[in-house]
Amino acid sequence: MAKSGQRTGKARSPDKTGPTRGAETSAGAETHPPESFKTHKDESARGGRRKRLFSAPGLGLKSRSIVIRGVRPQVEHGRFPVKREVGDVLEVSAAIFREGHDKLAPVLLYRRHDETAWREAPMTLVNPGLDLWTGSIELTENAQYVYTVEAWTDLHASWCDEVEKKLADGQNVALELQEGRQIVEETAGRAKGEDADRLADVLKRFDALDQAGRAGLLLDADLRATISRWPDNRTKIRYDHEIPVTVDRVRARFAAWYEMFPRSQGTVPGKSATFDDCVARFPEVRAMGFDVVYFVPIHPIGRTHRKGPNNTLNPGPDAPGSPYAIGSEEGGHKAVHPELGTLADFRRLVKACHDHGMEVALDFAIQCAPDHPWIKDHPEWFLFRPDGTIKYAENPPKKYQDIVNVDFFNEDWESLWHELKSTFEFWIDQGVKIFRVDNPHTKPVPFWEWVIREIKAKHPDVLFFAEAFTRPERLTMMAKVGFSQSYTYFTWRHTKDEFTEYLTELTQTDIKEYLRPNFFTNTPDINPPFLQTGGRPAHVIRLVLAATLSSVYGIYNGFELCEATPIPGKEEYLNSEKYEYKVWDWDRPGNIKDEVTRVNRIRNENPALHELENLRFYRADSDDILFYGKMTPDRSNMVFVAVNLDPFNTHDSHIWFPLADMGLGEWEPFIAEELLSDRRLEWQGSQQWIRLDPHVNPCEIFRISRSR
Repeated sequence: MAKSGQRTGKARSPDKTGPTRGAETSAGAETHPPESFKTHKDESARGGRRKRLFSAPGLGLKSRSIVIRGVRPQVEHGRFPVKREVGDVLEVSAAIFREGHDKLAPVLLYRRHDETAWREAPMTLVNPGLDLWTGSIELTENAQYVYTVEAWTDLHASWCDEVEKKLADGQNVALELQEGRQIVEETAGRAKGEDADRLADVLKRFDALDQAGRAGLLLDADLRATISRWPDNRTKIRYDHEIPVTVDRVRARFAAWYEMFPRSQGTVPGKSATFDDCVARFPEVRAMGFDVVYFVPIHPIGRTHRKGPNNTLNPGPDAPGSPYAIGSEEGGHKAVHPELGTLADFRRLVKACHDHGMEVALDFAIQCAPDHPWIKDHPEWFLFRPDGTIKYAENPPKKYQDIVNVDFFNEDWESLWHELKSTFEFWIDQGVKIFRVDNPHTKPVPFWEWVIREIKAKHPDVLFFAEAFTRPERLTMMAKVGFSQSYTYFTWRHTKDEFTEYLTELTQTDIKEYLRPNFFTNTPDINPPFLQTGGRPAHVIRLVLAATLSSVYGIYNGFELCEATPIPGKEEYLNSEKYEYKVWDWDRPGNIKDEVTRVNRIRNENPALHELENLRFYRADSDDILFYGKMTPDRSNMVFVAVNLDPFNTHDSHIWFPLADMGLGEWEPFIAEELLSDRRLEWQGSQQWIRLDPHVNPCEIFRISRSR
């Protein structure tokens, strides 16, 4: 994925005629054999019987004269879309060749999925030894695209190559010039407009010229360009697949998320906050540098089997319950909890968020409290046990008595699927364009493929974020079927080797074509031991790692306060706001709000940190120091990060800058701005020494520029 160097494409009408007899067709299709490929028979020496030597060459063959293979990028031969963002340049490569020495003319064909006419962009031979061609497409719209590759034998270019070599050798090319004239004549029969007139003029002039004049005329660069615009369709080959490309808005790739419980944004103990209380916090959240405010479910909460503090079954009369137990007599997935406000209040909140330069992400959890209106109106959508009771959710030994799940394959499954789709559309109508989906891997893959496709067809700017903390195949499948972003295993990566291996997989393998990792430092369900025991240094370390390794990251509110009190022996928060109202002191001592603000400002000011695939790891001699960097393609912005992975002890190390990759000579001086402390250092040479104290400078972020 590049940001510059794009080639402009020209519009092209769909092919209106099929291949002629003998023409090569799209890969995998059967061809009609040309007349010269008739079934051969001869008289056998034994008994004069007619013997069939071979049958119908061309029928059912998978290989063709022009071979197009290794087309990249693509996901499972076009079964799932490649992902990019508006403004990207899609770089496409392919191995393209044919027998002999004839020249080829490959092009990229691309269009929006809702268009019929293909646009065309040229491809360039970049590695003749590997027959490797590349081309690029500028992606200018938030839309669904498709692309493929087409190639044909360029008869005129092949002729020019042959004649130029013979002329250089002093050979007589009189007959070759007649062959060249024939190519021009055939092309004139296909050409239209000014090109047809120009070719007709060339034919007239040809007869009046001597051999040298004829050669100059037919080898003219303008004539070559004219002929290339009217190729011989009989030799065209198109790649087997049309590759889909989802082009999202840039926020799919670059954003900082802030997760909050809306009911815990107030100031009165034991009482729910309101949407207006959330709005009052927006200036502070924006000042810290966040782009997305993510709300856990805002719907009415059921009362049956309502959970109390710390997930107990004895809630008491005033316990608010878990917001994930959705639905009560006040409404279901299309309603807001009355304590938070009204639907009109929510719309005002969305507008206020936009006015502060942020947007709202809404939690979409496909689960219900036993009080949800759907259960009364559509009991066929749910599972009931032999004793007549509804089956609540379980993940043995865990029990979720306050939650029941829908049955995606009930007898009336179509109405359920359409109701869920309409729920997405309802909140889109309220101004929500980002959905964080709870546990999508526990729902059927076909549902997600269908509903995301349907929603994005009408609303291409909508983003889907998968809470897919699950096994690798399930996690990646969620990304393939359409989720714009995904949680990952970042939370459970701690050592230098673990980070290097995992991030290399995410950024340098085919996974990068379809999975965008969103690195959350913590969640309401995940309070990692590293944070529990490492205190303030651990929070700064995980902040910098999340914010600079990935181009999309997030924190759950309270992280900036270094809140990490656990339930003993568990990765869970004690007295979690999942089950009770909370009132936070957003300025309590020991917070890292200034560090969060500075890190987000560094992200915003450095384009290299806006990308994911440009991440590279570099040498640091200490096993406790991780050293990595990101650079823009033109090296105008180069950022390197050194992180002490040990929140308890100071470590020092030599780090090694990749000067050649940076465009610097081995002893060329350069400036290293340490962006967290505003230090300015002048260094020389690839090897430098650093000391990282977890209580003073657990991390350092260097922006590199040439010395002036």
